[in-house]
Amino acid sequence: MSYSIPVLDELIDEFRKMPSVGQKSAERMAFYVLGLTDDEARELQNAIGSAHEKIHRCKVCCNLTETEVCSICQSAERDRSTICVVESPRDVLAFERTHEYHGLYHVLHGAISPMNSVGPDDLTVKELLARLQDDTVEEVIMATNPTVEGEATAMYISRLLKPLGVKVTRLAYGIPVGADLEYADEVTLTRALAGRSLL
Repeated sequence: MSYSIPVLDELIDEFRKMPSVGQKSAERMAFYVLGLTDDEARELQNAIGSAHEKIHRCKVCCNLTETEVCSICQSAERDRSTICVVESPRDVLAFERTHEYHGLYHVLHGAISPMNSVGPDDLTVKELLARLQDDTVEEVIMATNPTVEGEATAMYISRLLKPLGVKVTRLAYGIPVGADLEYADEVTLTRALAGRSLL
């Protein structure tokens, strides 16, 4: 008979559902939570509940925000002629760390992936197209991940945008194929941004 605590097993299983978390990492997190004081556990529970309740998508760029429109979209200092299209809110954070990009963003919340039953309608493509109707935007930078899915998404969106007369560029390949933007360092992202090319 093996040793088991059902409630602990359930907690470990919940942590295992997180991206890139294996059995051992899930166990470490579960035992960390069990080691918290009652007050610390409540603080963690409140932080998770508060984030889940208050954070939602910006009505303009679809990035995560607590307000109706995120601080980037509200900023008068941002270049409104350029939109950088990324797959995830984590990618926005990666670009913001470079302090080199001063335009706006659009977050797709994924990439086209027929194998995972993700099509264009599952992304925020319609919202992106709606942003291009007033002729303010001159360039759309496709900054999807350099993966098969990211490339397919970039090509699909670029075909939709070409008839609108908007310049569509793609990040240069300073980023290794198969890598995620959130793990790229600032120098690599800066070089990729500077070396972007037309699609």
